[in-house]
Amino acid sequence: MPETSTVRFRRITLTTAATMSLSLVLAACGGNSASPTPAATTSMSQAEIDKALSTPTELTFWTWVPDIEQEVALFEKKYPAIDVKVVNAGQGVPQYTKLRTALQAGTGAPDVVQMEYQYIPTFTITGSLLDLRPYGAQALKDTFVDWTWGQVGGPGGEVWAIPQDTGPMGMLYRQDIFDKHGIPVPKTWDEFAAAARKLHAADPEVYLTNLAANEAAAWHGLLWQAGAKPYVNANKSDISIKVNDEPSKKLAAYWGGLAKDGAIGVEPDFTDSWFSALNKGKYATWITAAWGPVFLSGSAKSTAGKWRAAPLPQWDASAPASGNWGGSTSAVVKTTKNPIAAATFAQFLNSDPASTKLFTTKQFFFPATKALLADPAFVGDTPAFYGGQRVNQVFADISGTVGPSFQWPPFLDRVVTDWTETVGKSLSAKTDTVAALEQWQTRITTFAKSQGFTVKAQ
Repeated sequence: MPETSTVRFRRITLTTAATMSLSLVLAACGGNSASPTPAATTSMSQAEIDKALSTPTELTFWTWVPDIEQEVALFEKKYPAIDVKVVNAGQGVPQYTKLRTALQAGTGAPDVVQMEYQYIPTFTITGSLLDLRPYGAQALKDTFVDWTWGQVGGPGGEVWAIPQDTGPMGMLYRQDIFDKHGIPVPKTWDEFAAAARKLHAADPEVYLTNLAANEAAAWHGLLWQAGAKPYVNANKSDISIKVNDEPSKKLAAYWGGLAKDGAIGVEPDFTDSWFSALNKGKYATWITAAWGPVFLSGSAKSTAGKWRAAPLPQWDASAPASGNWGGSTSAVVKTTKNPIAAATFAQFLNSDPASTKLFTTKQFFFPATKALLADPAFVGDTPAFYGGQRVNQVFADISGTVGPSFQWPPFLDRVVTDWTETVGKSLSAKTDTVAALEQWQTRITTFAKSQGFTVKAQ
C-alpha cells in the first residue's frame, strides 16, 4: 500500500540527502548581516509589541503540514492586522535546501519555518534562527514537556524554536500473533530477543519485528533510549562525536546479532513491500513513535482490532526510558523584517489551547504541551483499531520517560548518509554491526575536522 499524503508528514525521518559542505552552509548566513533583530538580552517592551501587532503586516510561513490554515486562521482572528501567507516549500530536506539557498542569496527566506528538532543545530550554527527570548518565549517553558524544551534550547539559554509535536517511541504489537505463540509482551530487550528467536523458529514466515536498514531516525531514537550521547555541541567550533560509545556498542551488538541470526527483518520501511508485510502479518511488532498508531491504522486497515501498544522494552526495567523519533517546531528566520509578529505567531500557533487542540484532531499530531497530554478527551480516546485500548495514554506516559539531554550534530545530512552506508549496510548485509560503528565514527570525525571543527573526546 503506498504511503498517502495525509499521513506522510507525520513520520518525520532523518532522510538520507546529498551532503552540503559546512562552508556552503556557513555561506547561507550571508544574508543575515543586516538583520533588524535586537540583541538576545534585549526584551521587547509591551508598547513595542502592541505597535507591531497592530501594524498591517504580512508574514510568510513555510510548512508542510496539511490544512494548517485552520490553525493560522485562529491567529489571524486574534491579530487581524497580521496576514500569514502559508507556503509549502517541501517536506524536510527539500525545504531545508530551499531555505539555505534563500539565506545564501539574501532574499526569499520565510519569516517562520517548520523545522524538525534534529535540524535546529544545522541552522543555529550558521546564525540563521532568531533567539526568541526577547519576545517572551521563555515564559512558555512550563507549557511544554521538559525534554522538548531541551530540544529547542541553546547552550546559552537561547530559545531557537517553539515545539509543535513529538514522537516518543514505543512498541505496537499484534495481540493475535502473541496469543497464538504464547508470547507475553516483552518488558526487557532480553525478553524481546528471546521472543524474536522463538517466533521465527516456530513460523519462518513471521518476524517479531523489522529494523529498517535505511532508517537512521529509528536508530537515533534507540540510541537516545539507551543513554548514548553521540553528539555534544560545546560551541560553534567544538564538538564531541562518540557514536561508538558503550551504549552504542550494546545497541549494535544486540540488533546486529538478531539481524545476523535472521531473527528480525531488515527491509527498508515505508515501501510498498513493507506496507504489504504489515497487512499480511509478516511482522508482529513495529518499533515506532507516537505518530505510529494513527499512521498504522490508515496503512494496515486489514489488521484492524489486532494491534495493541506498549512501552519499548527496557535495558533497565527499574529505570524506564525512551527516545524520540520525529516531531517538529516553528522557528523564526533571523532575516525576518517583522520579528515581533513572527515570534508571536510561532508562540501562538503552538501554545494557544484552541490551536494545539486542532493539531491533535485535524492533523493527529502527538502533542508537545503538558495540558494536552493530560487532557481526558485526548488520553481517553479508545480507537477500535487497537481493540479499544487507550493508546494515547500509553504514549503520553512514555513521553515522560524521554531523556532531556540528547543532542544533534550540526551536519545531520552527512551523519545520516554515513550511517546508511555503514551501520545500515551492516544490518542489511548481516555483517558486523559493532565494526560498522567504528567506520561510522571515523567517517563523521573525518568530515567534521575537514569542515573546521575541533573534535573532542567526551
